[in-house]
Amino acid sequence: MPTSVPPVSLTETPDVFGPQWLEQVSIDLDPDGRELLARAAQWASRHLPGEQASTGEPLATHCAGAVNILTALGADAATRASALLCTVSAPGDNDSSSTEALHAAFGGEIVELVQGARALLRLSHVSAKPQAGGQAPANQKEMRRKMLLAMAADLRIVLLRLASRLQSLRWFAASREPCPPFYAQETMELYTPLANRLGIWQLKWEMEDLAFRFLQPDIYKDIARQLEDRRQEREALIASMVEQLQQALLKAGVRAKVSGRPKHIYSIWNKMRNKNLAFGQLYDLRAMRVIVDDERACYAALALAHALWTPVADEFDDYISRPKPNGYRSLHTVVADAQGRTFEIQIRTQEMHVYAEYGLAAHWRYKEAGPQGGTQQAGSGYDKKIAWMRRLLAWEKEDDAAPGAVPETPPPSTKQAAERIYVMTPQARVIELPAQATPVDFAYALHTDLGHRCRGAKVDGSMVPLSTPLKTGQTVEVIAAKAGGPSRDWLNPQLGYLASQRSRAKVRAWFNAIELQARISQGQDLVEKELQRLGKTAINLEHLAQQLGFAKADDLYVAVAKDEFSLRQVDAVLNAATQAATTDAEPTFVHRVVKATQPDRGGVLVMGVDALMTQLARCCRPAPPDSVAGFVTRGRGVSVHRQDCPAYRALIEKTPERAISVEWGDTTDAVYPVDITIHAQQSHDLLRDLSEVFSRLRLNVISVNTQSRASLAHMVFTVEARGGEQIAKALAALNELEGVTAERR
Repeated sequence: MPTSVPPVSLTETPDVFGPQWLEQVSIDLDPDGRELLARAAQWASRHLPGEQASTGEPLATHCAGAVNILTALGADAATRASALLCTVSAPGDNDSSSTEALHAAFGGEIVELVQGARALLRLSHVSAKPQAGGQAPANQKEMRRKMLLAMAADLRIVLLRLASRLQSLRWFAASREPCPPFYAQETMELYTPLANRLGIWQLKWEMEDLAFRFLQPDIYKDIARQLEDRRQEREALIASMVEQLQQALLKAGVRAKVSGRPKHIYSIWNKMRNKNLAFGQLYDLRAMRVIVDDERACYAALALAHALWTPVADEFDDYISRPKPNGYRSLHTVVADAQGRTFEIQIRTQEMHVYAEYGLAAHWRYKEAGPQGGTQQAGSGYDKKIAWMRRLLAWEKEDDAAPGAVPETPPPSTKQAAERIYVMTPQARVIELPAQATPVDFAYALHTDLGHRCRGAKVDGSMVPLSTPLKTGQTVEVIAAKAGGPSRDWLNPQLGYLASQRSRAKVRAWFNAIELQARISQGQDLVEKELQRLGKTAINLEHLAQQLGFAKADDLYVAVAKDEFSLRQVDAVLNAATQAATTDAEPTFVHRVVKATQPDRGGVLVMGVDALMTQLARCCRPAPPDSVAGFVTRGRGVSVHRQDCPAYRALIEKTPERAISVEWGDTTDAVYPVDITIHAQQSHDLLRDLSEVFSRLRLNVISVNTQSRASLAHMVFTVEARGGEQIAKALAALNELEGVTAERR
């Protein structure tokens, strides 16, 4: 297991990259690797003295410490050399002379690692901005982790970033400089989960402890005081226990690998918090893991452990005979030594261990993904990339590795273009898009209306064509018009404006809606012209559509525009209705002075006639205190109209004997449907503003009919009102809106 390397001196001296340090960080390299690291150290020593990192740490000290950490991880010579070079002339990242000089001196591999490390550093600076005032949403935390990995085509770049972050935390701790809260928070949210997923436990626990120390200093100190011994003593105790168990297994003929480490402070606090435990209830402050050949050896190792130490009651779990739902298998037990000190032992086969590390039961899945983490599907390029990196890190540490062996070929996803890219808004919100996505796709991912109005884009501050493919790590700013819609060119795959099927669907939906409105407008014109020809302009079009078998007038208009419905049927229906009205038997009226009847419907009193059904005419929708008049229909009682209703005047001209006097009765609890016609300029906030007026005045909207021509909108709202006063207030409020003209229909 890698051991921790102490940080270099805080005081920057000419010996930071001296022979002693260089020997220490290159002792495990071949001659070519040593020569490469020596040239990188010489290059850094000419540029770094006197320079400071953004944290205030001397850059020379920072780079030397990062190389120490990478050495402890067994990183290759190119990675260690890149750690010395990635901060040299970093502001000139886009300076071709700087890149060309590095390429000439160290080759293309080093340049790729250096440029990748600088890109991740920029991502860290940008993504930290919104977190300064609070935590990022959980989905954004995960997006940034994926984005970080996606930016690192070579995962050694991630190692460079992790080592740099750990060195910065060490410097804050040693120098006693205050660590900014957002810096420690970002470490917890972004870097420790990545170290966890890559299986780099040494980095993970140290970064967690340091970040926790800066975020919760009082809790950290309290837990530290409760530990009965220091970390080095606990590590020594575990080393002794590992040796005892290893010897006992060897004597018993059980082949096994035994490893262990003490539980760190943050992990102790996290377990106390999540399981609501007191410090004294924790049994796994120290832990060992035993890897054996087969299941029988698992139980043999368990018996030997229980023979060496005293097992703690109720702290044994057999996940081999009873695996966890996610397939995890292992033996867990807690034992105590002669002094009563407890420690946890996990026993499993190599196959179980591989499944736990790389399969569905991988530690990060159930620790970070939550209860559902263990049921996620494995096998994605993202997961394969992580698993390959973990095996790459462990390759050189295998005891039985054949000389000259190489790790298995990385999955295609590490060499080919990723299936997803991750870009940022100017506010550092990470957006996930398909590969080859453009600024138009980005705009639609933010909001449909923004996509419709997208007219230009800036990528990393520079204007680019809308068909430009985006890359992971870029910052995109959309330039949008105040109003408008998409271009039909966006749907042409040859032009490359859209890569997302979701964006294409939204553009198609826009044009489908435009086409529908055009058909409605065309059909309405045809219907109105036909009614003018027939002299029936006072007809209620919604009612006419229902008579013709349509649910609403818009459906009639579309059918007429598409030549799916003949206008001759309109003439036939209207003529049939007229004939039926004129052939009705003449009603007999008893004209006498009597007390008004009780209101039938809508609080209407029929004067002079008892027990006669009434209904409010839909053509003019009367409501109190409108002056009203009645018309006796066949089989439907009295139809109540407004006295100025054109349809009513047309009826009584043909059959004046059917007129009857009516007036409003008690309308206290009654509501009446009223049509309000609105003409307004088109805007994306228009419907919202109108709805707010109706909601504020407590008017219930029961139907809406809308159509648009050019930039003008024509709407008819049918609302339920209690009387003319409420209607007047609604009209006044609506007419106060900018560009809106409202009137009662």
